[in-house]
Amino acid sequence: MAVDSNVAPVIIKRKKKGGGHGHHGGAWKVAYADFVTAMMAFFMLMWLLNATTEKQRKGLADYFNPTIAVARISGGGDGLMGGESTFSENVLPRMGTGSTSLQATEMHAARGSVSSGTAEPDAAEEAALEELRDRLTGRHGESMVDDGLMRHVVTRVTDEGLVVELFETADAPLFEPDGSPTYLLQRLSQIIAGAAEMVRNPLAIEGHVPAAPIVLARDSSWERSADRAGQMRALLGQAGVPKGRIARVTSHADREPARANPMDPRNGRIEVIFLRQR
Repeated sequence: MAVDSNVAPVIIKRKKKGGGHGHHGGAWKVAYADFVTAMMAFFMLMWLLNATTEKQRKGLADYFNPTIAVARISGGGDGLMGGESTFSENVLPRMGTGSTSLQATEMHAARGSVSSGTAEPDAAEEAALEELRDRLTGRHGESMVDDGLMRHVVTRVTDEGLVVELFETADAPLFEPDGSPTYLLQRLSQIIAGAAEMVRNPLAIEGHVPAAPIVLARDSSWERSADRAGQMRALLGQAGVPKGRIARVTSHADREPARANPMDPRNGRIEVIFLRQR
């Protein structure tokens, strides 16, 4: 059969792709974004550890801990309600009627959390103790204690209250060899009495002594520490502290040293504690 010469031939054109750089996809972008996010989370964690208190960190830990239920009144913030939840009875509106854990009835029927006798420290009392510590140490202004006496004073706020530790050194003892208080301790007792006028908290006095350098046939550390605590109580009374403010006087002998060396003179100290009002 003859082929029609008038029909145009069919031409198939094949394009050859070049050998340039192909498309690599966007996986590297996702990996880089994950890295930047992780670094941001890390720096936020470091900032939170530096900028929050122990109570706030506990609230954050409770929130992210998967093994325990989230506490209804646990929080780490210090904003409008100071880390408290709206379910906390410390922030519930009180009109003078009804029952809360702060004003319980005989049936102990309370809205919000049920009090078990271990309520959080009152915020006003906590602020008062912190202010008293700042006044004693001069953190935000002039100190109640001059520089010569300040080296004998250490303060700390604990669950029990504000602890004011008065300690002696080798060149500046608190008691004479015969057991009578030195002029240094008398000055310190007057400062503590002045600080006691700023708050209404009861006081506890605890006596500590360093260990004896030799083994004695009769250990008198209990009597010595008890005598020191008793003399501090008497000094506070002479400075104007009412007897009713003294909640307890305790002797610890040499059983709770402040330094690793039990014979260090620094272990001889008097602790005056402004107790929390439970």
